[in-house]
Amino acid sequence: MPKPYPKEFRDDVVRVARAREAGVTLAQVAKDFGIHEMTLNKWLRKADVDDGNKPGTTATDNAELRELKRRNRLLEQENEVLRRAAAYLSQANLPPK
Repeated sequence: MPKPYPKEFRDDVVRVARAREAGVTLAQVAKDFGIHEMTLNKWLRKADVDDGNKPGTTATDNAELRELKRRNRLLEQENEVLRRAAAYLSQANLPPK
C-alpha cells in the first residue's frame, strides 16, 4: 500500500484547487501536483466536511470514534477476564462433597 500524502501537501492542493482561476480544471490541478483527479475530488469532499460545508463525520470525529472503539474493546476484554476469574474462584471455594 502506498504511503499517504502528508497532511500539509493535501491542504495545499485543496487550497490551490479551491482558489483556481476560471478555466482551470480540477484535472489540470491534479496533473500539476502529480496526483490522480479522483484523489483530488476525494480530498475536496473531505475538506468540505471538515470545514462544515457539507454534512458528515469530520476527521476529528473519526479519530475520537476510533479511540473510543479501541477503549471499549479493551474494557470488554478486561470484563471477560474478571468474569472468568470470578467463575474459577467460585468453583475453588465450593465445600467438598
